Amino acid sequence: MRKTLLVVAVIAGWSVVGVAPAEGTGTQPSWSGDYSVKRFAATKHGTSLAARQWEPDFADRYRFETSCTGDDCVATVIDGPTPANPTLPLPPQYSWDGVSWVHTYDWEWDCYQGEGVPKVWAPARSVAYYTPQPDGRLIGSWRTDIDGGPCEGSVIMDVAAYPVQRSPLPFGSSS
Repeated sequence: MRKTLLVVAVIAGWSVVGVAPAEGTGTQPSWSGDYSVKRFAATKHGTSLAARQWEPDFADRYRFETSCTGDDCVATVIDGPTPANPTLPLPPQYSWDGVSWVHTYDWEWDCYQGEGVPKVWAPARSVAYYTPQPDGRLIGSWRTDIDGGPCEGSVIMDVAAYPVQRSPLPFGSSS
């Protein structure tokens, strides 16, 4: 009977330790390394004309680096493709809010209205968040509110970031 109680006590202790908040462990959150960041544009929604325009899902590979000062942690994109829209703030930086990595930024939406029609630029504010998952993925949402022009309204799409293994260096020498 004592052995049974001891086993139950040890298991209960492990359970409590396993659910302790990360803040109590002294570990800092990290979003560092290479990730394939996917935007699920084919299933976007919202009130903007842009939300109803079809486009395929798309992904790009980025390298993130996390730095923390005290309790404030920021993940910065240190490598990846340059965005086509020149008004996007660079480099993208995501702040840790205790649950998710969050990137809030102001920029100019370039409203597409069809082939041969000039784009109309309008102020926009985006908030993207990525929540870490036990398997290493980060999942979340990206919302943009466009403040004027023919695309005025919201565009919301799901997003995800998948860890990518870096290619190993070739074996042997090239000489």
